Amino acid sequence: MIIVLAVALAGAIGGGVGTAQAEGTTGSGGSYDRQLLFYNHSFGVFDRVTADAIEHSDYLREFANFQVRTTTGSGGQTWTGRYLMGRETYLELLGIGDVPGQDGTLGAAGLGLSVEHAGDLATVKERLKDEGVTPVDFLQTKDFGDGVPVPWFDAVLTTEEYDAFDAWGMEYRPEYFADPRSNTEPASFPGDVGRERYLSDDYRTHLMRDVTAVRIAVTPGDLADTVPLLRAGGFSVRTVAGGGVVAEGGGTAIRFDVVPREQAGYEQVDMSLNRPVKDRHVEQIGNSTLTVGPGSHAVWTFAKNGTATR
Repeated sequence: MIIVLAVALAGAIGGGVGTAQAEGTTGSGGSYDRQLLFYNHSFGVFDRVTADAIEHSDYLREFANFQVRTTTGSGGQTWTGRYLMGRETYLELLGIGDVPGQDGTLGAAGLGLSVEHAGDLATVKERLKDEGVTPVDFLQTKDFGDGVPVPWFDAVLTTEEYDAFDAWGMEYRPEYFADPRSNTEPASFPGDVGRERYLSDDYRTHLMRDVTAVRIAVTPGDLADTVPLLRAGGFSVRTVAGGGVVAEGGGTAIRFDVVPREQAGYEQVDMSLNRPVKDRHVEQIGNSTLTVGPGSHAVWTFAKNGTATR
């Protein structure tokens, strides 16, 4: 984990943040007795060349439990994503316009943090109030194709307004687990609403195991809105050079760099592998570069504004 984190934190991106905003996003974290929120998944919106290359990549289908699917959520909203799913964590990769509105623009990104035990999201909301935030509640549903929305997960946000990045806490609903079409696993303990139960075991037949670090460039305002959720979830949050922060806990490190809106976007993801590989493999996928091995980790870097990474 130390090695993966070191890779994820190498080379800070420039960008300033005002004094008041910097003070609002500092803190050591770890002030709560236990961690309640854990990295569930993150999404990024990329240029069409990269999104299409991801969608049609033969290598990604070997590397991970990979799917391309269109989902219908609350209010009939639909989005099309490319998914790499691990044991407990996954990635959601979108192209411009694959989701309507602000979330479908180049450089948009998001982060889902979920609880493992039923009822823990209520505690997160109480902690948010202690952080000086009024929680915003949201119910996400899923339509399996029959036109009948099934409750999917409860969510809590710190705000409904953001520049290019939003984060939310979430708790899967029992109705979703009970629906056989969800293809989820039986509970491992009373009140199990965890990530491992939600995701299938198909990851075992591929290389990718889990997401161990992500790096996302966000605006100062979006960062200020995100830090209270990280702290309320039990992450240890510390500031880094340039005004960004690193949140650690639960096996996944999350770094945010502070940038203007035009430079915002998904930058890098580190992943653990199910088994070590002897040789280094570099796969160019549109304007992104996936480097696998040597060893038991992989690093995927993403370009901004359609400029290829090498």
